[in-house]
Amino acid sequence: RASAGRITAVIPYFGYARQDRKAKARDPISAKLCADLITTAGADRMLTMDLHAAQIQGFFDIPVDHLLGVPILAPYFVEKFKDYPRDDLVVVSPDLGSVTRARKFAERMNTTLAIVDKRRPRPNVCEVMNIIGDVKGKIAFLVDDMVDTAGSICNAAKALMEVGGATEVYACATHGVLSGPAIERITNSCIKEMVLLDTIPEKEGAKDARITMLPVAPVFAEAIGRIYEDKPVSPLFG
Repeated sequence: RASAGRITAVIPYFGYARQDRKAKARDPISAKLCADLITTAGADRMLTMDLHAAQIQGFFDIPVDHLLGVPILAPYFVEKFKDYPRDDLVVVSPDLGSVTRARKFAERMNTTLAIVDKRRPRPNVCEVMNIIGDVKGKIAFLVDDMVDTAGSICNAAKALMEVGGATEVYACATHGVLSGPAIERITNSCIKEMVLLDTIPEKEGAKDARITMLPVAPVFAEAIGRIYEDKPVSPLFG
């Protein structure tokens, strides 16, 4: 109504991103609906971070700038473990869907990669089966896009310690949804430190659960500046 020449929707955490396909009969594809709502409301461009599936960018009929959390998370651990031999560290994907993200993380840390093969018998119930890769006697880093109820990541950490023989487990994710029993689960888990980005405001009790929050504001500020000045945003994806 103010006759803006261009409107960019800055959405650090895109809601309904996990509803990106029909998992069973009569499921809605709510991620597409949200994309249509944002476009219809008048946005000319969208700026977001770590969509649950990169293909969601195709749900929009407007340009989408998809920032990544790994370039913020990885340097934190690189600095923290700079004096450790690379052979003593391993990056772990908590499921098959997060392998690409974990591989980029492993490249930045110059370590090997392992995968937790997990099966989910019903929604929000996770059963870990086995571990692909060598984690025995190593410090493991679990990398995911979001932590919701924390069931998956806590089970994966437990499996790394008990089945794989890892010495310590650290975890990190872009979005800390932390719904339901998440804080309690993380507090009682074997995860030594959970590192999250503040795309969602910090939840009460997070510090007691060994959760460290890192800011995304500098990356978004750089992206907004580039969009405003019509410069490429792609250098931020690296």
